[in-house]
Amino acid sequence: MPTDVTMPQMGESIFEGTLTKWLKKPGDKVTRDEPLFEISTDKVDAEIPAPASGVLQDIKVQEGATVQVNTVVATISEGAAASAPAPSASATAPSPAPATNVGAPSSTQRGEGGTTTPPTTPAPAQSSGPATPVTMPQMGESIFEGTLTKWLKKVGDQVTRDEPLFEISTDKVDAEIPAPASGILTEIKVQEGTTVQVNSVVATIGGAAGASPVGASPQAGPTAAPAPATTLGAPSSTQRGEGGIATPPASSTPAAPSAQSTERVRSSPLVRKIAKDNNVDLTKLSGTGNAGRITKDDIQAFIAQHGAQRGTVGAPSSTQRGEGGTTSPTVPTVAPTYQPQSTQATAVPSPTVSPAAPGELVPMSKMRSIIARRMVESKQTSAHVHTVFKVDMTRIVRIREREKNKFEQRNGVKLTYMPFITRALIAGIKTMPIINTSVEGDSIRYHKQVNVGIAVALDWGLIVPVVKQAENLSFVGLQRAINDVAERARNKKLQPDEVAGGTVTITNPGIFGPQFGMPIINQPQVAILGMGGMFKEPVVITDKDGNDSIAIRQIIRLTLGYDHRIIDGADADRFMVAVRQYLENWSEDIG
Repeated sequence: MPTDVTMPQMGESIFEGTLTKWLKKPGDKVTRDEPLFEISTDKVDAEIPAPASGVLQDIKVQEGATVQVNTVVATISEGAAASAPAPSASATAPSPAPATNVGAPSSTQRGEGGTTTPPTTPAPAQSSGPATPVTMPQMGESIFEGTLTKWLKKVGDQVTRDEPLFEISTDKVDAEIPAPASGILTEIKVQEGTTVQVNSVVATIGGAAGASPVGASPQAGPTAAPAPATTLGAPSSTQRGEGGIATPPASSTPAAPSAQSTERVRSSPLVRKIAKDNNVDLTKLSGTGNAGRITKDDIQAFIAQHGAQRGTVGAPSSTQRGEGGTTSPTVPTVAPTYQPQSTQATAVPSPTVSPAAPGELVPMSKMRSIIARRMVESKQTSAHVHTVFKVDMTRIVRIREREKNKFEQRNGVKLTYMPFITRALIAGIKTMPIINTSVEGDSIRYHKQVNVGIAVALDWGLIVPVVKQAENLSFVGLQRAINDVAERARNKKLQPDEVAGGTVTITNPGIFGPQFGMPIINQPQVAILGMGGMFKEPVVITDKDGNDSIAIRQIIRLTLGYDHRIIDGADADRFMVAVRQYLENWSEDIG
């Protein structure tokens, strides 16, 4: 029997997820635990694996849709082969009957190779065995939704269990999701860019080894001359075509750059989505990123200069310029999801945008919108107060300069200042346990473990992986753990549980040069320690005889942001005094 693919529960406080990308399409074969789709939640961006092997039969949630946890997003059928049902036209018929497609995607929207065929009545690719649903996975205990950012397979493709099927994005991690079963991706229910709940079915995998793409006519002869299909309010049949030459019907909208052409250039899923929504051919851009990679700034600059390559909305008499420089008539259609609000509301007959137009309205990424919401929620929840302490780091700077090469040779990791600060934080918590608590209603929960969140700045946002039970780690163990989670955060390799369960956070804006910052508390925690920049400063030194002198010392400013609902100013300052004393009088063996 078919297996439902659901939007997974990504965390105890996550109740929805955005399906950002399907990695498989209906008719594709998927394998259990193979990445099937990508999700984005308010905690992590992650790839969700297929729950079973088979063929992706039916995608119920499209990319970009946000659904509740446990919502069925797709169905996976069992079996080794899947095939699309034959249309009413037989093999002897000279041509297939024209199809009318009202308000639904064209059956050849994601077709491959050769010239595209006209759409027939939409239907998922059929399999000889039960279908396996592909669901939005649970990427962490507090994540309930994810955004499907990209499908790595299309409807009709054969997939193997554990093969990457789609990519997801949450507010914590971006990940590839493996297919839960082997088979044919028979249906994609959630389109790229859609946010859905955990366990929502995003696609279906049929159990057969082979399947025809949705709506394909397997019995059509080589001499059959397909009649044009009429589409009303639906995407063009060639809009997502890959390879070959496609000629759109006169009544359809102009074809957007193919997925294949955009995949040939180095770019992120977000860049490709912006390009697709604005009908921009990425092959015409020169990337400024590493190895010619096209960055978000590149695509936004191109759109600002040349304007979005699309026609006006609801103006049948206007023309829309295609990639080849020719124009074709447009029909009333829905504006792309990434089209700025102002453009949607004030569309004018001119198909171009003046390069001198002031400003460019760019939608937030899923992670950025969640970060924005969480920052406001934290300010509205906690009574933020900050206290700043100057700390003389001269002793530690000398230790690091003297030992860093030997430390790396012995332990295989570079020596940074983070484990010094973390050890001092733990020492301060032993003095003032109130720092390592959280508020639950009218009660205070004292945590037995010190789970330290390490804020990591990313090109696309901010993530806070957690070093669990930091109080039990040695100095070397702390350095290794911090390096590990930071590196995997930058490479999108974090697991959902690694961004959950923090009890206190350290952030280091000092690497960018400020004296200090005023960090916002990471809810539901009650304290965050911010590291400022380290500077050489003149300091008055008093010797044991009471004589003063001026010396140049290495000074850092540490800021404690704390929740004044439960932490008094005196307690916060006592904590900071303990941290300062531990650092200035460092005596611990660094290993």
